Amino acid sequence: MINKILLAVAGRGLCEEMLNMLIEIPYFQTASVTVLHVVPPQPSAQGMSAKLEEGGKILAEAVESLKVDSTKVNPRLKQGDPKDIVSQIADEEKSDLIIMGSRGLGKLEAILKNSVSQYVFQLTSRPMLLVKDDVYVKKIRNVMVALDSSEEAKNCLQLGIDLVNQISGGQLILSYIKKDVSGKSSQDYTSDAEKEPILAEALKEAKRKGIQKYRCVTGSGKPGPELCKISQELNVNLLILSSPDRRPSIAKSLVDLDRLLGNSPSDYVRVYANCPVLLVR
Repeated sequence: MINKILLAVAGRGLCEEMLNMLIEIPYFQTASVTVLHVVPPQPSAQGMSAKLEEGGKILAEAVESLKVDSTKVNPRLKQGDPKDIVSQIADEEKSDLIIMGSRGLGKLEAILKNSVSQYVFQLTSRPMLLVKDDVYVKKIRNVMVALDSSEEAKNCLQLGIDLVNQISGGQLILSYIKKDVSGKSSQDYTSDAEKEPILAEALKEAKRKGIQKYRCVTGSGKPGPELCKISQELNVNLLILSSPDRRPSIAKSLVDLDRLLGNSPSDYVRVYANCPVLLVR
């Protein structure tokens, strides 16, 4: 259950739009929301003062735009490196979900341009909902869950079921991608996809919990590109996938190197998906 949401705002308004869409779903309506804006260090006291004033306005406008009970909103203006502060506040408040904007930068570009969302994505163990700058935030109707045999994927399935059960007219899309090292791409949108063992088991659980509108899809090829392709073709409004932390301990202290070398489906999807992406860690 998501009881505490950390909303990191930067003045672009997309994260606020995303939260307002989520709040329409009863599942999220009991959650408290911390709205965080971080002001980075400035070379002078005068510059810092100006940035703090600007940050205060950004924070106030963000809070005002939210369709949330004001008693459940906690605005926080912090000074420091945004990459560190977001993770710090999430841990401090034991947030169940972090919502952040993302420029959709590739790994090398993210390092060179000091991407906050990519840094937090690599370090946090908490679920993250990333909203890219070039994505149009739509009303949530079609929720796609990317499945595999992992425990994290089972958590994604349960979250997808819980959400769709509370969305009027909502549809649960269950997807499974078979890795094909040759890179050959294919998809199956027919009822035969329901016979895939992983999807069959997931569908059985979904039906048991009351899901009536659903669709099963299988694909083969590289998981990241295939998930992006399917989500676009099926007009998915929210893509849920697991992003287990499998980094060796030493990599945790070499964040930039780890970001550059990482090559998981979630790394690809967070950059190229054309819909908001919820990563379950």
